[in-house]
Amino acid sequence: MRVDVGGLDIAYQRAGTGPPVALAHGFVGDGRSTWGSQIDALAEEFSVIAWDAPGAGESSDPPEGFGMDDYAACFAAFLQELRIERAHLVGLSFGAALVLCTFRRHRGLASSLALLSGYAGWRGSLGPEAAGERLARSLELSAMPPDEFADAMVPSMFSPSVTPQVRATFRDSVRRFRPVGFRAMARASVEDQSQMLPEIDVPTLLLYADHDVRAPVAVGEAIHAEVAGSELVVLRGPGHVSSVEAPHDVTRELRRFLRSVQ
Repeated sequence: MRVDVGGLDIAYQRAGTGPPVALAHGFVGDGRSTWGSQIDALAEEFSVIAWDAPGAGESSDPPEGFGMDDYAACFAAFLQELRIERAHLVGLSFGAALVLCTFRRHRGLASSLALLSGYAGWRGSLGPEAAGERLARSLELSAMPPDEFADAMVPSMFSPSVTPQVRATFRDSVRRFRPVGFRAMARASVEDQSQMLPEIDVPTLLLYADHDVRAPVAVGEAIHAEVAGSELVVLRGPGHVSSVEAPHDVTRELRRFLRSVQ
C-alpha cells in the first residue's frame, strides 16, 4: 500500500482491526523486514501499520537536510492521511528516536510509547563523542557497494547465536539500502532527544536485549530513570534487532503491554 505525504510516496503494510499500533523501523531494513512477525501476530487484536520511512524500503528518498523533526512531521502526517487520530507508537533503534520526536511535536497522537533497543538520539544516549564517531562511520559505510555495506552492518544487529537463516534473510533487506535515505536517517539519529524524556506522560515500555552492542541495556536504564512510570524489560539472548531475532518474545511483550494500556 502507498500514500502521498507532503509530496513523498510512502509505502506501508497494514493488517488487522482494533486500536491502531504504528511501527517504526531502524535505519537499515524496512517495515516488513523489521516487523513482519509482529504485523502478522498483533493483527489478531490491533490495526497494525508499519511504514517504510522516507529513504527506506519502497518509499521515496527524502530531500536534502531532512532531519528528525522532518521525519516526525512526516510520520504524523502519514498517520493522519490514514485517518488515525491516536495510536500506540512503537519504534526500534532509529525508530525509537523518531517516536520520541513525534511525541514531542504531536503529543495528542500517542496513546502509549514502546521503545525497542532505542536511543534518546545518539547524542542524548551515547554522548557527543561517540555520536560523532558513529555518524562518521555511517557516512563512510554509505559509500560502500550493497554487499560490502550489508557485511559491515549486519554483525552488529544480532547476537552471535542468531540462526544463519534469520541473519541471511535480514541481510537481504539491508543490502537493498538506499545511500541518500541511510545518510538522512543517520544524521537524524545524532540529534539529542533526551531533553523531553521527563515530559513523557503516557504509558511507556522500554524493551532492550542483553546481547545488544548498539543500544546496550545501560541505554535503556538511563531512559528508564528519566521517564516516570516507564517499564523496562530486558530480553535474554537477542541482539539489536530483537523483533527479528526473537520475534515471539518481542510480540509477547508488546501484546502484554498493549493489552494493559487499552
